[in-house]
Amino acid sequence: MRILHTMLRVGDLQRAVDFYTKVLGMNLLRTTERPEQKYSLAFVGYGTNPEHAELELTYNHGVDKYELGTAFGHMAIGVPDVYAACDRIRAAGGNITREPGPVKGGNTVIAFVTDPDGYKIELIQRDSGA
Repeated sequence: MRILHTMLRVGDLQRAVDFYTKVLGMNLLRTTERPEQKYSLAFVGYGTNPEHAELELTYNHGVDKYELGTAFGHMAIGVPDVYAACDRIRAAGGNITREPGPVKGGNTVIAFVTDPDGYKIELIQRDSGA
């Protein structure tokens, strides 16, 4: 078994696609329009299945905001240099909500960015970027 994708409901599909592609550097992999069912999808990621998990962005027509609740924590992305990634994200208009630095009680360098819908993304420094 393997994780194929994670789905996030978004309030504005183009805004979400722009964030994940222009700010986080993912690729737009494919889109699906289902006007009769009143939803649209965009899949983004750093590669495609089955080698890479994807992120499915779901826009339910007419719903521009969701309550995130307290169950969701964050997703994580490995990067080779958290400081440089935050500089790029900030320059592209992204919102860094936890500045880069060591995790509490450890040495691993992390940071957090928040997407336009309020989802948290942890950046974790990894030598290979994974």
